[in-house]
Amino acid sequence: MENQQKTGAFKFRGASFKLMQLSNEQLEKGVITASAGNHAQGLAYASRKLGVNAIIYMPESTPHAKVEATQNYGAEVVLHGASFQEAYEASMIRQVEEGATYVHPFDDYDIIAGQGTIAMEALRQEDRIDTFIVPIGGGGLISGIAIAAKHVNKNIRIIGVQASNMSATYSKFHNLKTNEATQSSTIAEGIAVKHPGELTMPIINEYVDDIVTVSEEEIAQAILYMLERNKTLMEGAGAAALAALFAHSDKIQSRHCGVIVSGGNIDLDMIPRIQKLASNENLTEAY
Repeated sequence: MENQQKTGAFKFRGASFKLMQLSNEQLEKGVITASAGNHAQGLAYASRKLGVNAIIYMPESTPHAKVEATQNYGAEVVLHGASFQEAYEASMIRQVEEGATYVHPFDDYDIIAGQGTIAMEALRQEDRIDTFIVPIGGGGLISGIAIAAKHVNKNIRIIGVQASNMSATYSKFHNLKTNEATQSSTIAEGIAVKHPGELTMPIINEYVDDIVTVSEEEIAQAILYMLERNKTLMEGAGAAALAALFAHSDKIQSRHCGVIVSGGNIDLDMIPRIQKLASNENLTEAY
């Protein structure tokens, strides 16, 4: 339940571990990144704890709750572009100008290592877990969890999940042609990444057992399920793994399944849209 983590998502793990690896000279020059929202908050909070200046580029479509929270943690927020990729490209230009250390949201071994602590904690709490279901954006989270889990038990299965509207990693994993023109917006904006990382994709190919996709309707159903049954709020990306458990139970077939709820940062004015999406598909029997 990483939606209950400080900053509302798992990203604080990787961000804090990354900053702990930097020299005092690097910390004095500050850090910079691009993020769809959760990495932004994690890095902003970790930076504040260490007294480090943070500059964070976010897409203009980022939910207001994530932008406001990042600013409240003391970071300089720059809204730029329609996608993570556009925000990322602008942040790289600024990084050269500032000389700050770039803290990539997923394509960094220290970030990957920090995210992998989730698997270690989960397996300490429940050593019978035979499968982890993990949402995939750029691949940092699933890379860390896969390496850590397989180190403990090589037979643990790792199932990745992407939104069908934004599924580049799914396509690469299954050797399918990626058509960027068919990629569109998704309520799971936290995993709306057009390209997997250069570091994460080889890890995914080696350690992940399968990747599936879920529709917007299936994600919406999972969000409402958790609200109604568990009184818990998930964001779209955080709901992807649970949506996959319901939609692909025939593929997963796990007796002791670890479902990663990666975050809960969502604008409340999204709820009517989610209710409308959920009503488009009758998944009652699956739930």
